[in-house]
Amino acid sequence: MVPIGGYEQHWMREPWGYASPLQPELNAFNESGKVSLHGHSHRLADAGSGWEVLMAGGSRLRAWGAALGGLMVVLAALTACAGPYQYYEGTGVHDTTAAEVAGGWENVEGTRVMLRKDGTALLEKLDGQDFDFEDGWRLSGTGTWKLTDADGGQVVRLMLTARTQVESRSPATATDASTPEPPSTYAWSFYVDRDQHDELKLFFFYGDPDIGNTYVMTRETGS
Repeated sequence: MVPIGGYEQHWMREPWGYASPLQPELNAFNESGKVSLHGHSHRLADAGSGWEVLMAGGSRLRAWGAALGGLMVVLAALTACAGPYQYYEGTGVHDTTAAEVAGGWENVEGTRVMLRKDGTALLEKLDGQDFDFEDGWRLSGTGTWKLTDADGGQVVRLMLTARTQVESRSPATATDASTPEPPSTYAWSFYVDRDQHDELKLFFFYGDPDIGNTYVMTRETGS
């Protein structure tokens, strides 16, 4: 038995499966626009977002199944597009001082960043952050930096204010006319973290943030 609007509907088994005893009345709706349920006459009306069965007693049964199902599909798609690193808030480190962060930093790809104690910075062959990394450019120049702190943890804000040189990770990228023009100024956000030996390291995400690839800067040898 299947209850419909306070009524119980009994389904009959046919050779090809189960059929509703209301099928003749529902078929009749094609001509009259009305359907009779257990002796009660009801009118089906288009409610824009779904169908309403206007009951003789004044109650309404709204069939929002299709609309709700569509909404669930949209929400599922949005959730699938958002990886865990897209909403990354920080490392939870809050005890670092600007004096500790100041100094030279390097990357295995030959990148070098000098964070001076006076808040100025020197950059050499620093790649773009997030999706900008895929453009292939590497920037050198001068700029400024500061250590900030938020609920998620500390972040070094590095700003390139004067570009002196542009290089490319790939010769093909450098000659590709469709590659965007490298920026003359740029801003990076390095998360502050500590390794298993309590040594500081700085990193940002590069490429698709859903994947979680990290561009890590470690203390320059001898710094």
